[in-house]
Amino acid sequence: MAPERTPWLERPGSVQKILYGLYACCAVLLALDFVIHRHVEHAFERLWGFYPLYGFVGCVVLVLIAKWMRSFLMRDEDYYDRLEGDSAKEGEDD
Repeated sequence: MAPERTPWLERPGSVQKILYGLYACCAVLLALDFVIHRHVEHAFERLWGFYPLYGFVGCVVLVLIAKWMRSFLMRDEDYYDRLEGDSAKEGEDD
């Protein structure tokens, strides 16, 4: 019987390799920010690191809005079970 192969992401060090790759991509993009000329509409877009900061703030705002919406959209754990139980009781009356 052949030994079972471990999936690539479960091997030790694989996650570190992915993180190093992401760090390298971020470094390259940061370096390109100094080289590439951007055609901007507003003066604040010329600020160094504006787009990464804008994206980060946007993600944080989305998470905060989602946490706020959870307070009135979240249902109890047995919400759908109770609904099915109510409809079963209504069917018994027929």
